[in-house]
Order: sequence, then structure tokens, then C-alpha cells
Amino acid sequence: MLPTKSLNFVSKFLILLSFSIFLHLEVKGEEQIDIWKKQKNDNEEIIKKENIEKKSKIDYSKKDKAEGQIEITDKDQDKEKPAELSGLYDPGKNDLSLGMWSNTNGTLIKDTLKRITKTQLSNFSEKLFIDTMFTYSFPPEKNLSREEFLKLKLQWLVDNNKIELIEEFLNTNLEFSGKSKLIKHLVDYYIASANISKSCEKANLINKEIKDNYLDKFRIYCLVLNKKNEQAQLNFDLLREEGRSDKFFSNKILFLLGINEKPDNKTSDKNLLYFYLSSITVENFKYEPNEKTDKNIWKYLTASNLISIDQLEDPKVINKYEVAAQQGTFDKDKIFEIYLSIPFNISQLINANTAYLNLTGYEARALIYQKILLSDNTANKLELLFLLQDLFEKDKLNSIYTGYLSDALKSIDPKDVPDNFKKLVKKNIILEKSKELGKIKYDDKILHRSKIIKLFTEEAPDKEKIQKDFRSISKKIGKNKKYFFSIKDVIVLETLSSDGFKMPKEINSWSLPTNLTVPSNLNTLIENEEIGMLMLKLIEIIGSDDIENLDPETLYFVVNLLNKAKIKKVRNQILNLTLPLRV
Repeated sequence: MLPTKSLNFVSKFLILLSFSIFLHLEVKGEEQIDIWKKQKNDNEEIIKKENIEKKSKIDYSKKDKAEGQIEITDKDQDKEKPAELSGLYDPGKNDLSLGMWSNTNGTLIKDTLKRITKTQLSNFSEKLFIDTMFTYSFPPEKNLSREEFLKLKLQWLVDNNKIELIEEFLNTNLEFSGKSKLIKHLVDYYIASANISKSCEKANLINKEIKDNYLDKFRIYCLVLNKKNEQAQLNFDLLREEGRSDKFFSNKILFLLGINEKPDNKTSDKNLLYFYLSSITVENFKYEPNEKTDKNIWKYLTASNLISIDQLEDPKVINKYEVAAQQGTFDKDKIFEIYLSIPFNISQLINANTAYLNLTGYEARALIYQKILLSDNTANKLELLFLLQDLFEKDKLNSIYTGYLSDALKSIDPKDVPDNFKKLVKKNIILEKSKELGKIKYDDKILHRSKIIKLFTEEAPDKEKIQKDFRSISKKIGKNKKYFFSIKDVIVLETLSSDGFKMPKEINSWSLPTNLTVPSNLNTLIENEEIGMLMLKLIEIIGSDDIENLDPETLYFVVNLLNKAKIKKVRNQILNLTLPLRV
């Protein structure tokens, strides 16, 4: 489904292509973006390449009254469909364009995406990545087909478990290659969370005309769950007639339908659905996961309380749970419950600071953990907390302990922390970042913190007022012979100039930094109108860094490039986060 706004621009575009008429949209105000601004030759090339001969058939997905349910209307499934655009955002949302990938070699895009996916992106970088990749656009014209390009995007959603985005994509786009994969991911996500009713909602999103064994089988189970046995029987018989069932599934469904009086008590971990069916049909169900067990099965076992940690004695089993917790498939808190259940004698607990040396692996960690719980001296407790950190790091199990350590340090009164521990404590406390930005404190004595930057911090800035403030503030700063012009000041001046503001005469006498450069290969991307690739490069450059902490030189050439590419909305987001002083 495309939202109304998306339908409008896609309809205009299709009319443009169908009749080869170039529309000239009237620009109303400096901030309006004309996403159709293309040269005649470029439009003809796109028409030729895409070979669109008629208007694409676009339908809407409709949200049902029940939360999370989607009703999808399908027409002419068996007919050959014209090419359709798939995405989430209109190009104008971030000053991008339909052809932002057209001039880029697909091989370069794939290589860049591989590098990006190996990076732990910061919140801003990830948002910019999502906005770029899921904007409606044509695929590259070389070495990357429409289907392959879409597959890369959808795979990222699955690999990063972006549940909300996946649901939004399914709501927004009616039909696309890879739809069943997204739905299956949602189904497994909710089964693993032991939320079976939610899984059944998601299984109904795929069209009945599209055959997907996994989802078809799960939908049959959902009919049984909802006591629609006749309908379940009909679908089950059809599945068997088509040769798409197997003995395991048949036995489970026949038992659940009441046709077979006794369960076969067989367990299968072939996939999450079969494992779930095993767990609800096998008497006294027990299962011992191992290092090869699928991560969703681990999550389901945890969510359903099917893992017993009482009286664990086998070192291999305990280590297996530690590894699973490190990988995020087993509850980290349960590891500490296991540690607490391990017995130690009084002598070991009293002399834990040295006794742990005679132990290895989880036993050493368990002893120190129990000693921490018994310690009432702040200095001793801190010493033990950081000793336990070393023991986790030694076996590369850091992620299990990071959150626990942070919470333990937060519980200690800062006044009681000895001086020799203060820096270490501060370093290991995880601070939650506030989603709300602080109030801006403008300072007209500093150019990049003055009222001029309202151009970037306000949604509808008064440009005439900003021009007047610019002249006034420039005069004041010009009289200050000791004023030092920073790189951020240069960023403001270049951006104002790019947006058409008149430069005060005082600027000619200012001593501005002159050693600022922009990588030539990035400038070339703008010259070649490879805007999508430019955005990927900027995402790669920012990477895991918080945008607020970006060094001034990097911030300069990022903003410089966005100015040249006329991507003002993204630029303003960056400047709003990096220039103002907030209190």
C-alpha cells in the first residue's frame, strides 16, 4: 500500500512516463522541494530503462479494527504485473529523488552495504540509513536488479529484527517479492515470544494464492486454535492433496483436531513451528538445547519457562547457557540465578578474593558473584565488581555482565565511591539518553550559537528576521578583535550562503579557517547525481559515532556536501543536533 501522499506523486510520475509530458511544478517558497527536477535526457533514459507502458496497478492495504491485523485485497494474481515501486517514504521527505540510485554501479552499492552492515550504527546513522534505503526510488541501472536491490533491503530488516518497520512495510506495500519472508519472520518472532495469537494475526497477511508451506501449515494450526475445526480440516485436506504435508505435521494436526486420540509424542526442532507443536502435544515435554539449537527455539524455551535452571550440575550445560545469553538467545538474568544456585563452603566464600584462583570458568564467576551479594563495604564491593568484569571478559562473555555492572554501580551512592574508583565507575555506568532535546540557549556573541541558527532549529523560520539578525550579529562580532572564528562558524556562513542569504560586508575582513577540504570522490558523486550513494558514504563516515560528538572537520565536509546536493532537510537535522547550546 502507498499512503495518499505517495499515491499522488507516483500517479503524477506514471502520467509523466505514459504520455512523455514533462511537468513543471511551481515552486512556492524557498523550502519547497521539486522532486521532478530532471533533465529531459534523464527522463527519457528512465522511461526507456524501466519500460513502463501503462500505469502500475496499485492497491491499498487497510488496517482492520483489531490491532495489528491487516486486510489485503488481491486482484488478478495470475496476471503478469507491471513494475511497481516499493518503499516507505516519499523522496521529498528528505530532499531525495526517484533516480537517486540510477547512475550508480550496483556493485559499488552492494560493497558499501556490506561494510555498513558490519558496523554498529549510531541512532542517527541508522535513522539516516532507513530513510535512505526505504525511500521510493528506481534501482541502479547497472549490476543490481530491482528484485536483488529489494532483497538486500528486506534482508536488513530481518537481520536487524526491525519488527515495527517490517509491519509498516507490509502495511504500506501491497505486493512485492519477498513478502512471505517478512511475514514468516513476524510469525516466528511472536511464536518465540510465546505470543501465539499475535503470530496467527501475522500468518493471515499472505495471500492464499501464494503457496508458502510454513505459513500455510501455521494457519491451519491457528484455525484449530480458534476452534474453526471444519475450516482447518478443509485446508489440511487440501494441503495433503497437494503433497505439501508430511507425517510429523499430519500426526500433530490430526491429534489437535481430535481425529487421533493419542499424540505420537515425537519432538522435532526442524523449525520453530514444529518445535512449538511438539511442546504442546508431547506429554511431559522436555528438551535440552545445544550450541546448534536455533536462536528462536532458545527464545521460545525461555519465554515459555521450559528451561529449568534448578540443580544444574553439568558444567557443559551451564557453559552452554552462558554462551546463549552472550548471543542474546537466553535471559541474562537467569545466568545470575544459576550462579546463585551453585554451592560453596564457608571457607570459599570468606576467602573468595583468592579462592576463585583455584576455580575455572563459571565456578569462579559464581563464587565472586555470591561474594558481591554478601559484601557490605563499598570499596570491597567495587573491587569485586570489577574483578568479576575481568572474569567475564576473559571468557568473552562481556555482554552478559555489562548491564548488571551498570545497575550495581548506579545503586552505590557517589559520595561513598573512593577516589581511585571514580573514573572507572563513571566509565562503566550506562546512561540512558533522553529522547527530548534540551531547550536552546542562544548566544549572539558566538556566531554558530546565535539566533541565526533558528534557520536550522525551527520548522518554519522567519527568514527576513534571520537576515536582519545576521547583519546585526555580524557587526557586533566584527568589532570584537579577539573573536576566534571556528569551523562551526564557517559551516554556518557557508550554509547561509548556500540558502541564498546576503553576506554582510564585514565577512570579507574576517580571518576564517582556510585549511578545510572535502574528499574529491564525494564531490564527484554529487556531480554525477549519485545521491543515494552519497548518502551511504555519509552514513559510513558517521558510522557508530553519535552525531553530537562528530569532530568539526568531519562535520564541515558532511554539511558542505549536503549543501551542494541541496539535501537541506537532512542537513538541518544534523545542524540542529550539533550547533546549539542546550540546557
